[in-house]
Amino acid sequence: MVDTLRKPLFLIAVLLISIVLLIELGSGLVASLGAGARGMGIPYLALLDGLLVFTIALIACSLLIPERAHGRIQGAATLIVSLIVIILGIAKIFTAIGKLFLMLGLLLAPIFGTIAYLIIFAGFPRGEAAVSLSLLMTLKLFFAGFLVFAHQRFMQNKGLVLLVLSSFIATIIISFLHGFVPGFLVSITDAVAGIVVAIIAVIWAIVFLVGSIISMVKAVA
Repeated sequence: MVDTLRKPLFLIAVLLISIVLLIELGSGLVASLGAGARGMGIPYLALLDGLLVFTIALIACSLLIPERAHGRIQGAATLIVSLIVIILGIAKIFTAIGKLFLMLGLLLAPIFGTIAYLIIFAGFPRGEAAVSLSLLMTLKLFFAGFLVFAHQRFMQNKGLVLLVLSSFIATIIISFLHGFVPGFLVSITDAVAGIVVAIIAVIWAIVFLVGSIISMVKAVA
């Protein structure tokens, strides 16, 4: 596949998905500095899309590193990355659950609890988040398109295809949960979105972990 890969198109795909990850990480930084200004849903996408960027990076490395060395590096790198995502994902799940219970507790504790909720959490920037999600989805669609145009055999890689679809679905879930409730409740559904996205990322990380262990055992054998 390397010989027939359209490298310029593949490099554009790599650039696009890297930009996606940078936007999500940037949203996470804004959230940490701005008391949750961007919520949890979008920043938590970085866990899942980080795995996607890692997968694409491994493919890119195969263009530069001999196959034997690449196979050994891939197993060890995948083991480390998957463990990091599992640990971070679990931590973020508990963080989101804690925030969700806090918001629900305040909202359902009239009068002062509800007032506190409205002051602290009712101003979720749904419009700003919608713009970010639209940009992310557009970049992901272009990424998928350039990846296919770079080489049609990427479509035969079931793991990669499912990972890309998971990224699309996670983005759609966040958009849906942001859009179907009144504005003052979006902070709550955003926390739910963060939990769902983190769970998806952890499941994928476990798949990566199992695959890396199998790969390393085969390499030793």
